[in-house]
Amino acid sequence: MNTSRPAARSIAHSVAQTASRKKSATRALAALLIAGGLLAAFTAAHAQTQTLAASAQQAAPQFGRWQSSMDAFAAADKERFPASEGVLFVGSSTIRMWKNMAQDFRDVPVVINRGFGGSTMDDCNRFVRTLVNGYKPRHVLVYAGDNDLAEGRSPQQVLESFTSFVATVRSELPDTRITYISIKPSPLRASLMPKMREANALISSYVATLPNAGYIDIHTPMLGADGSPKPELYQADRLHMTDAGYKLWHSVIAAQLQPPAPSGSPALPAGQQMATSATASR
Repeated sequence: MNTSRPAARSIAHSVAQTASRKKSATRALAALLIAGGLLAAFTAAHAQTQTLAASAQQAAPQFGRWQSSMDAFAAADKERFPASEGVLFVGSSTIRMWKNMAQDFRDVPVVINRGFGGSTMDDCNRFVRTLVNGYKPRHVLVYAGDNDLAEGRSPQQVLESFTSFVATVRSELPDTRITYISIKPSPLRASLMPKMREANALISSYVATLPNAGYIDIHTPMLGADGSPKPELYQADRLHMTDAGYKLWHSVIAAQLQPPAPSGSPALPAGQQMATSATASR
């Protein structure tokens, strides 16, 4: 009896089974590799998305308690975006509450009010790109600093916030004139008068070193003969101004607004300040 054929068939069957198992193992390995590759790719893509989202969140200003004010500005811009080369006022409630600003400065083609109540010089600095640079004004006037002092910041810190504000404006709008309106002597904050004077003096000295910049002393005209704030300029809260206060501000500031310079005109040299900016309040 010939047993070689069954043996050969058995060997062939074993070889086939082994080959089949190898193919199955190869397919399983390939599937694992593909799955692993997809997982790695997904993980990398997810990490990149998270990184981009975090970067975007860091780049976007976090307005916090000022969100409603910023939303109001955005809504106004959507309805009618101000023309460039205007005069922009930015700062705290003293600016925000100047309801007749556009009418008071009606000789100025474009007047933009970006005051947000309770804000500080530090806030104006943090949001300067949103509040100032996006409008490309030819002249920006900033009133802020007294709230900083009321919150415990030092005159030096007010100066630092203002210098950073100036640097950001100048980095994108090198030809824009920058004017600082001095801290007003509010009766409610009489205890802070020494710090107000110090902050005003620091900023006045700094502004004198800048080209195309000004310092407006609004502090001194608001004092009476006895050196105390004139009560008729303030509301009952002894902090915010009456119509008489704004009338005084307009008379001082209007004289300092320069007409649009002809195209190509050079910036004013450092130290060439406006009439009322010669000295800080004493």
